[in-house]
Amino acid sequence: QVQLVESGGGLVQAGGSLRLSCAASGRTVSRYTMGWFRQAPGKEREFVVAISRSGGSTYYGDSVKGRFTISRDNAKNTLYLQMNSLKLEDTAVYSCAARGVSYISTRPSEYDYWGQGTQVTVSS
Repeated sequence: QVQLVESGGGLVQAGGSLRLSCAASGRTVSRYTMGWFRQAPGKEREFVVAISRSGGSTYYGDSVKGRFTISRDNAKNTLYLQMNSLKLEDTAVYSCAARGVSYISTRPSEYDYWGQGTQVTVSS
């Protein structure tokens, strides 16, 4: 089992940047495919990006492609999300998730462990 804790959210102006972190404890994070999801008020949870166990493969949602970058440091048991050129529509609670299967998935139901989320608010 793995526990996930996100940090780094906050209030930022449109066009700005934020870097989210997801610290894992329990089992080593290198065992897990990791992903970031987000949920805005009144909307369904949305896939943002995922990364393979080694970090060699990534898959981005269309809405963030070219603006967000996922990375992981397995030695530090930490997942990151660098968010640049933020837009108003990026406002949401961002959660990291882990799944104990090697291939990437965009479906929230296929992730086994979740963090509590961190709020990102983009203002005009």
